This record gives sequence, C-alpha cells and structure tokens, in this order.
Amino acid sequence: MEHQKPAIGIIGGSGLYEVEQLRDATELKIETPFGSPSDALIGGKISGRQVYFLPRHGRGHRILPHELNHRANIYALRSLNVRWIIAVTAVGSLQEKYKPRDILLPSQFYDRAGLRATHTFFGEGIVAHISFAEPISLQLRNLLAECAKKTGVAVHNGGTYVNMDGPAFSTRAESELNRRHGFDVIGMTNLPEAKLAREAEIALATLAMITDYDCWKVDEEPVSAQTVFDHLTANAEAAKKVLLEAIPRIPAEPDWPEHRSLDNALVTDRKLWPKATAEKLKPILSRFF
Repeated sequence: MEHQKPAIGIIGGSGLYEVEQLRDATELKIETPFGSPSDALIGGKISGRQVYFLPRHGRGHRILPHELNHRANIYALRSLNVRWIIAVTAVGSLQEKYKPRDILLPSQFYDRAGLRATHTFFGEGIVAHISFAEPISLQLRNLLAECAKKTGVAVHNGGTYVNMDGPAFSTRAESELNRRHGFDVIGMTNLPEAKLAREAEIALATLAMITDYDCWKVDEEPVSAQTVFDHLTANAEAAKKVLLEAIPRIPAEPDWPEHRSLDNALVTDRKLWPKATAEKLKPILSRFF
C-alpha cells in the first residue's frame, strides 16, 4: 500500500524467531493471492523506522525448506510497503576460512534447486524477465558489512551462496563438488527470496550465519541438526546486533536501482494485461497503473 511509509522487512532464519527490540509491536495475519505466509508478521518500530519481522520457518520452526511459500512471504511484505529486506539465514561453510559463527554476506547465488515455477510472481498473461546478474543489493550489502564490523562480528563481504533442495544435508560427494566449483556457503532457502524481492522491487541483502562446515571437512563431525542448533543462539544474537546498527542507516526513501527493477523487465504490453492478473499483482505493479 503506497500510502504507507516505506518500511524495512526482516526475514528471520533458523534460530531467529523474534526481535525483542521492536517497539509498539503488533501482529498482522495477512492472506495473499498466493496463500498464507510462514506466520503472522510482527510490525513495530526500531530507531523510529517501521519494521516488519517474519520468521521464515514459522515460530517453533514448523516448516521445511521445500514447504516454504516464498511468494506469499515476499508478497505480504511488499503489500505493507516493505522496500528493503534483510534476510537472516543459517548456512554451511564450504571454505576453511569461513568459520562457524562468522557472517558471510553473499554477492552471488548458484541454483541447485528445481522449483522455478513457484519462484516468480509473473505468468497468467503478464511476462517479466528481471535482470539478476547482480542478485543482491550492493548498497544494502555494504551497509551490513560496515555495521557488522562495528559490532565486532567476523564478517566476509561477498561470496557465492549455493541453494540446494534439502531437507537432508549434502552428501560428501556433493559437498566436494560444490567446493571445487568455488562456492562459499550452502543453504536451502535464500535464492527464491532474492528472486522474488527483485521482482517486487525490494532491495534485499542477506546475513548468512555460518553454523557448520557442511560435511566436506573430514576432521570435523559431519553436519547434523544438533551441530547447527548449537551455534544458532550465538548467531541469532550477533544478527540482532547487526540489524539494530543497520536499520537507522537505511535511507528513508527507496531510490536504489532495485527499486525500479521492473522498468526494463516487463515484456507484455500494458494494454494486454489480463485484468485479474493485474489486480492480483497490484502491490507490485501499482506504479504502472
């Protein structure tokens, strides 16, 4: 809804199910044309800025990666005029130099999942092909890097996140292949969020919180859910520190390149847009009406 002030969204990953620092918090249950988001959104203020928080896997961690309704999650945030998203996500490290409890800020993705049909808002008579060569907002990523350094967290600015299906962790052969390809971290959820945010003209950057060495590092125990969850609490606290530092420094007005990503993406002539599809995508396409 464009009359609302531009807001900031936080998608919380494994271990980050709430942000206690939200002031005047209210719970919003939102239904979208794509179904229900992972959970109710929590709206409130941090440093005077309007923020909406969504736990990716639901409170209590109830939703598997392949069960996530990414379209509903991003649509719900965009319908509240969210124009920046900081996505917090647990990842495995594929390189020795990235240690558990470090933060990596991905600059690139490689897709090893296979659910493209559910990773776009478009279709049903309106065609769009977004530019995705640089899938992360550079300005937001650099801002997060500065803020992470200020909080004293070990942070690595840039790297490739390989998106796998899950829910099982990698085999050792898969892990070794990903390493040989030069990928840096591995996860199961963040790539579709980045694609959909770009289609929704939202600037997104990711705090990839390292929990383990996947299973390539033979002198370590192979990754298990217990290994991961042992690091999650520390990672969640580090993420909150970075968020509190970053939110006041995000601009008040959305004027970054990502905020006009549909300018050269929409292929279908406006006169040919089916009325029902245009209405369904109104929060995303409203400036073209």
